[in-house]
Amino acid sequence: MKLINKNHVVKKMPTRLAVNSICKGLFFLATLFGLLVLAILFYRILTQGIGHLNFDFFQNFASRRPEEAGVKAALIGSIWLMAVVTPVSLLLGVGTAIYLEEYARKNWITSFIKLNISNLAGVPSIVFGLLGLTVFVRALALDRSVLAAGLTMSLLVLPVIIVAAQEAIRSVPRDLREASYGMGATKWQTILKVVLPAAIPGILTGGILALSRAIGETAPLVVVGIPLFIAFLPQSVMDTFTVLPMQIYNWTSRPQEEFQQVAAAGIIVLLALLILMNSIAVIIRNKFQKRY
Repeated sequence: MKLINKNHVVKKMPTRLAVNSICKGLFFLATLFGLLVLAILFYRILTQGIGHLNFDFFQNFASRRPEEAGVKAALIGSIWLMAVVTPVSLLLGVGTAIYLEEYARKNWITSFIKLNISNLAGVPSIVFGLLGLTVFVRALALDRSVLAAGLTMSLLVLPVIIVAAQEAIRSVPRDLREASYGMGATKWQTILKVVLPAAIPGILTGGILALSRAIGETAPLVVVGIPLFIAFLPQSVMDTFTVLPMQIYNWTSRPQEEFQQVAAAGIIVLLALLILMNSIAVIIRNKFQKRY
């Protein structure tokens, strides 16, 4: 039987504690560096754009004159885009996750599908733009409409939502399902009344991150052909439109310094929209977390 050398253990302890302290310090510095960069970015954006945030900025369309430029068309266009992306991506994503986790047979085909869905989450966004241009704009003749762009962005965020929903459904305790079956509920009743409510916090967390990516993406919309400058509002999902990231990109590409300040104001509006979306998701998530 091998004896433990107490002196060897005593010598090892200071070394392990020192390594632990060094790693803790490195992780703290990494976090501090990220927060510092973020604070500098926020400060620069606020100082540049806060002066342009007024009532006219939200009422005016884009203009060649920076003092008359506004985000009315881009802001309304972003809302139209998310009105298409949100139901399409959430319904398809959650529905796919339910089928793969609750109904699909556990075999190599199902595993292959899950693997490819996970891989699609890492595909560059411009690839989805090319797919949307080929399928929705040209093949289905949807042109540069809200519907074409919304379906394209739905494809972009769909893998992320599916993976997040799968993990959330998988994390629901088996005991809840067994209790529901024991009371005579069918499989669909168990999924609808037990599994989904318990999985909603995780589904919303992944969904809101995916939708936040969709509202801030530019590359797929550039490929689809969404215009940078329009002076009208869309009246239906078949109309042409523009969005906040496209409008900000247009302003930052202009040589006048005033347009850089207008772009900073547009970024503030986009950040406020993201914070609003995340706040709504947090409220809903906390409500269901208290229940389960």
